[in-house]
Formats: sequence, C-alpha cells, structure tokens
Amino acid sequence: MGSRKQDSALARKEMNRDVVKARLNDCPSSPRKMRLVADIIRGESVDKALYILKYSKKEASNKLEKLLLSAMANWQVKNEGADIEEANLIVKEIYVDSARQLKRLRPAPQGRGHRIRKRSNHVTIILGNKEI
Repeated sequence: MGSRKQDSALARKEMNRDVVKARLNDCPSSPRKMRLVADIIRGESVDKALYILKYSKKEASNKLEKLLLSAMANWQVKNEGADIEEANLIVKEIYVDSARQLKRLRPAPQGRGHRIRKRSNHVTIILGNKEI
C-alpha cells in the first residue's frame, strides 16, 4: 500500500514540474491598480510579459516584474538541467486579491472625520508551458 502512495506522489510531482508559482503578499497598493497591469500580461509569454512590465509607466509594473523574475527563478530551481528559453513558458494565471486595509481618519469640516482606507493586495502568478 505504501508503494502505491509513493508512485502517485512521484507521478503528481512529474505533472507539476512544468507549473511554478510565486506570491507577493501585502503589497501596499490598491488591488484595482494592480489588476490593470496584471490583466495586460495574463496569457503572454514570459519574455513578452517582462518587456511589457519593464516599459510600462505604472508603479505596479515594477513589483510585478520582480514577482515574474522570482517565478522564473522558481522554475529554474525545479527544472535544474533545462533551459528557460526552450521551455516556452507563459503566464498561465495571475490574480490579485485584496488584503488588509489600514483605516485612518482625516479631519473634515465642522469637527467631523472622514475615513481613509489604505488598501493592500496579494498577487499570485502561475507559470506553465505553452500547450501546442
């Protein structure tokens, strides 16, 4: 019984060899601004996505570029002998979730206080092979 579990674990490991993940937690920018950049690179090849992020004017593109480079490094660790250019990696999935909000008060007229919500987000990027 133990050998069957080991065989299934090895098979699952082989299947997941081409798929890598990287996460960015508690990034201090609003999820809406981050999604604008994330939507541009979804489904693109890794080289094209890096090019897009490098020359984008958005502030979120700098953080996503570092995250994409981290995911590529994770792929290289998982596939030691393989060449990253020949792998045809694409940005399979990228999603932005909202994280905690820092709540602050700003003075308003007549002694009132208006609430300021400083938003942050979590970004997950999944790279995979291009299926032909």
